Amino acid sequence: MADTNGTATRHTISLYVANKPGVLIRIALVFSRRGFNIDSLVVSETEDPGFSRMNIVAKGDRTTLEQILKQLNKLVDVVHARDYAFEDVIQKELALVKIDCPPERRAEALQVIETFKAKTIDLTETTLAVEVTGNSEKLDALETMLRSFHIREMVRTGKVLMARGEAAT
Repeated sequence: MADTNGTATRHTISLYVANKPGVLIRIALVFSRRGFNIDSLVVSETEDPGFSRMNIVAKGDRTTLEQILKQLNKLVDVVHARDYAFEDVIQKELALVKIDCPPERRAEALQVIETFKAKTIDLTETTLAVEVTGNSEKLDALETMLRSFHIREMVRTGKVLMARGEAAT
């Protein structure tokens, strides 16, 4: 995962920002100017409605990311920005997946879903929809297992994260 030689690494960045119009575009432009594609973005209001938490997953080299973090921390509406790629934090993601599921394959599908502790949220004669939460690797593994049923639709939230214990994110 470390990238001392400049290879691309997946970074999970958490930002605490003012809850104002235009903040998101200014942050996205910082990534864009440096050639970083944002793979996942989650924004939500915090316990203080004047501020939002942004969780961004982007892939790139560590040196460029350090420059991005410096630029982000200089933006007026950014209270702080931090990369959690190499830290032990609580990370979760949610996915909704709809698959083809004829009656003759239903038991097999339900067995896969149960193995991943996913929850059936819709069932018709020909389809099955599930909800699953967990780390990205768990969701990726479930997606792989459900491909044999033909995935009709899938929606993933992107990562949300929080520092462990008493530490602030």
